[in-house]
Amino acid sequence: MRKIIVLLIAALLLPASVYAAGGGSAGADRVDLDVHNRVSLQRGARIFHNYCLSCHSAQYMRYGRMADDLGLPREVVEENLMFTTDSIYDTMTVAMPPEDAEQWYGQAPPDLTLIARSHGPDHIYNFMRSFYRDDERPSGMNNRELSNTSMPHVLVELQGVQEAVYEEVEVNGETEQRFVGFEIVREGSMSPREYDRAMTDLVNYMTYISEPARLKREKLGLWVIIFLAVFTVLAYLLKQEYWKDVH
Repeated sequence: MRKIIVLLIAALLLPASVYAAGGGSAGADRVDLDVHNRVSLQRGARIFHNYCLSCHSAQYMRYGRMADDLGLPREVVEENLMFTTDSIYDTMTVAMPPEDAEQWYGQAPPDLTLIARSHGPDHIYNFMRSFYRDDERPSGMNNRELSNTSMPHVLVELQGVQEAVYEEVEVNGETEQRFVGFEIVREGSMSPREYDRAMTDLVNYMTYISEPARLKREKLGLWVIIFLAVFTVLAYLLKQEYWKDVH
């Protein structure tokens, strides 16, 4: 019984950051998320709706639900974050016809509602930071996280243009090129640190829309754990009272 009580208390005190952890990634960096941080979610929503929703949809998420969860007045959402509909009750659809997308990019951009759950937040975070100049690609850019991606670097004005830097290393008597990092060759409107923080906010928002019920579920779960902890203690004391005269 004592072990059960200790485990319940440990679960109660578990940091929220553990619950915010996402899936794995091929990239080297992990993103630290907090879907309960409304300010971060609001900043991420601004980037997502201004840069992503022009090509990608989020058709399983409604504007009204997002406004309420993020603490945004509905009129603010209607004026600043809704570009393809006039109804706050609509889902986040895309204005670009799929047939045009296939002609321009080779395939229609995927819906992003569940992308954070299917690929993991770390993958998205590294992907959005790994574009580099490649004159052989149609868009002039390539990506270290997803090689030969058809997606153009839509945030190039924020990040700027960077080049992949390699060094020659000897492996089993042969010379190979090893990737060592990126080098900014044309600055954007954000510094590298500011851009990384912006991508954290963006991924945080995409993680939220992939499971919006998570906010209320975790809040309710906290009270359930408290109830179970108190009930366990009371049940243990009641058991002691019933059995105190039994030898």
